[in-house]
Amino acid sequence: MSSNGPAESRRTLTLRDVSEASGVSEMTVSRVLRNRGDVSDSTRERVLEAAKRLGYVPNKIAGALASQRVNLVAVVIPSLSNLVFPEVLSGISEELEESGLQPVFGVTNYSAEREEAVLYEMLSWRPTGVIIAGLEHSDAARAMLQNAGIPIVEIMDVDGTPVDSVVGISHKRAGLEMARAIIGAGYRRIGFLGTKMPHDHRARKRLEGFEAGLAEAGIELADSEFYSGGSALLKGREMTEAILKRSPDLDFLYYSNDMIGAGGLLYCLDKGIDVPGKLGLAGFNGVDLLDGLPRKLATMDACRREIGRRAAQIISGHSDAGLIGGEHVELTPVLEPGDTIRQG
Repeated sequence: MSSNGPAESRRTLTLRDVSEASGVSEMTVSRVLRNRGDVSDSTRERVLEAAKRLGYVPNKIAGALASQRVNLVAVVIPSLSNLVFPEVLSGISEELEESGLQPVFGVTNYSAEREEAVLYEMLSWRPTGVIIAGLEHSDAARAMLQNAGIPIVEIMDVDGTPVDSVVGISHKRAGLEMARAIIGAGYRRIGFLGTKMPHDHRARKRLEGFEAGLAEAGIELADSEFYSGGSALLKGREMTEAILKRSPDLDFLYYSNDMIGAGGLLYCLDKGIDVPGKLGLAGFNGVDLLDGLPRKLATMDACRREIGRRAAQIISGHSDAGLIGGEHVELTPVLEPGDTIRQG
């Protein structure tokens, strides 16, 4: 465990902070932020720019003291259609059940702008803490998190610098370990299938780790296929068909998630391709859906429920470490070889 400094060293920003940063009176700042009264456009812009730069979020609890909190935990995730996140939410809900805290969920659809808007709205209700997926945020979102004056836990990923506490796995390491396992099983012509990378930072880090693992053995990716939109079985089938038509000599396909991997496996079985003899396959996440397939897809368990549980423990003050803020929890994903990687 490493500490980034106690949470109590950060305080909630006030109207005075915005007043000083913008050179405008507190009363005028209040009028601008409540959209009341006659304020010139230039003054309004100066106040709003200063508030955004500082990460100031107005307090919506009318008449409440600035220190007052509600028993809500803001949980910000990128997707509900992705099978990964409902399990994280289950871990959070289970852990908070007896704490008197209530999780409230916001969805960003992998958009930095949407994340900013969701955070702004949620922080205005003065929650007890924030659990947010990922370590990459816009400058304004990061400023809001840094100045919220409450425990913040970033989840799913430890490859980066957290605002406060972090609970997750190293996706670079996950990709690296998968590459080593594939090379160790004797595969050499390897293709990658996954999401377009700009918005899915964790998938990008897994690919970086994967390519680093291949490079250790003097191998480069032979081909890759990318898609945008939700992870789906149909996408996996279509992508697998496309990459194998283009590069029929591939002997392994690594998918950025289990859903497209499952679609790829169904395509291969449908076409009578020898899996894992002629073609090996692997996904990522360890979703329960894989248990119902005719053959078990190789994957890596991403510790989703445990991540949710540990994050909620930190927010509710029940963490084993007894730290107040600055907690670093790295979990280790486990490779599950299934039936789609050749066994020694």
